[in-house]
Amino acid sequence: MFALSLSHRLRVAAIAVVTTAAAFCAVAPPAAAAPARDPILFVHGWRGSAANWDYMWGRFLNDGYSTDRLARFTYDSTQSNKDIAVQVQAQADALRARTGAAKVDIVTHSMGGLNSRWYLRNLGGLDLVDDWVSLGGPNHGTDTSNSCYDVSCVEMRAGSAFLTDLNSGDETPGRVNYGTWWSPCDEIINPDESTILNGATNTRTACLGHLPLLSSAQVYEGVRDFVR
Repeated sequence: MFALSLSHRLRVAAIAVVTTAAAFCAVAPPAAAAPARDPILFVHGWRGSAANWDYMWGRFLNDGYSTDRLARFTYDSTQSNKDIAVQVQAQADALRARTGAAKVDIVTHSMGGLNSRWYLRNLGGLDLVDDWVSLGGPNHGTDTSNSCYDVSCVEMRAGSAFLTDLNSGDETPGRVNYGTWWSPCDEIINPDESTILNGATNTRTACLGHLPLLSSAQVYEGVRDFVR
């Protein structure tokens, strides 16, 4: 009787172990790897530099991006935006090659929005960019450019041949997600609403100056969520 009882208990215990193991396997499958986020290329504006992105660069790193998935560069802003667009193309291609990503996101400030849009429209970028962001971009011109005479400055004047060409037809072509952030207190972009693009997600910020758009926590958080 004792032997029978022990045998019965062992069988019950064995069944319990198998059942528990099966249940564990059923409820704890291997976690799926999270999809990699698109790498980001930052493009500064007129008379700016790569250092303009120090704040956002640091915030993106703190939010989990690795340095190999972020890129920024400095260009000569006195040349035509068409020539700068070629450099944007090269930087985007290099970032995709380095990361193996099919597409990149582009985050721009001021005039960087113009040369990067030229890259999108005229240099094949529409198929290689997922999200595009303009912070205080003179997308329809700014009257402050009337007081400077670089080729790029002339191109930023409202009604210039460059802007007329850039904005002809669809202002936000392709399947790119376009987003703009504009401030009612931007002292460089006049009129302030020049940044707004038809077909884009256009966000009015708090009362921020032109450069403070780059270091606003609220703007950063909006951009971060937009490019996710």
